[in-house]
Amino acid sequence: MISLKQIHYALAVERTLHFKKAAEECHISQSALSTALAELEKQLGFQIFERDNRKVLVTPLGREVLSRARDIALQVEDLQKLAEAQREPLSTPLAMGVIPTIGPYLLPRVLPALQSSYPKLQLDFTEDESAQLLDMLRRGALDTAILALPYDCEGLLSFSFWAEDLYWVTHAEDPLAKSRKITTRQMSDAHLMLLKDGHCLKEHALAACHLEDLSSHRLSATSLATLIQLVAAGMGSTLVPEIALHALIEDNPKLVAIPLAEPGPHRELAFVVRPNYPGVANIEVLMQLFRAELQPLHK
Repeated sequence: MISLKQIHYALAVERTLHFKKAAEECHISQSALSTALAELEKQLGFQIFERDNRKVLVTPLGREVLSRARDIALQVEDLQKLAEAQREPLSTPLAMGVIPTIGPYLLPRVLPALQSSYPKLQLDFTEDESAQLLDMLRRGALDTAILALPYDCEGLLSFSFWAEDLYWVTHAEDPLAKSRKITTRQMSDAHLMLLKDGHCLKEHALAACHLEDLSSHRLSATSLATLIQLVAAGMGSTLVPEIALHALIEDNPKLVAIPLAEPGPHRELAFVVRPNYPGVANIEVLMQLFRAELQPLHK
């Protein structure tokens, strides 16, 4: 009979395409892993993997087996989490993903209160771009991910807990630095710098300002912190979400943040989960706590 251990071992090899790395990930010897997978292939009657001394390939039939194996592993994990969900709130491990334009600014605000209110909670954070986090979520590698909406989360559930605007950040010596609000027309004359492709904040910024073509704005970066340093050096301007303003510009007299004239909110922060995720009650507890800790931002 095929065992869950064999399924987990096979999925580890699929992820790593390397027997030694998969064995290390599963905390067993390489020979034990190889033996277990050889027995699995014997039970199935065909090979899942082609391997030689240099590489591992998944066979066509192997791909079908591993696709079904992922579903089985995810269903078993959700059964375990269903039992855990009956315990006191946030008392079991939680694997959470967060995007780079949220994590550094949200977590310092909420973690002290979270740790104080729920000391038994064990959080495992992963920071990555939205697409990678959603892939991990669908595979069961994450319980939930905190993303900025709108974003395509087809097949998943989202629970918004915060809405915010974007602010135009420019150098204090910019002629527009004394404006009460900044319009899209004014911004089109500024040297606007945004994050590189792959960061959803770039798409939110373009949508908020009704911009489609950034061909004249050639500077981009992989982090908000880098963009802010470029602005402070007089290289141009950028757009920053409300949640990040305090951390990025408060102590820098060279920088000025101006609200957009375009109506908001310009993005929403949300927890995203699988449709059958059994820990939704824990997500609701997190939402309430996060809202309470973020509320002073709007005052």
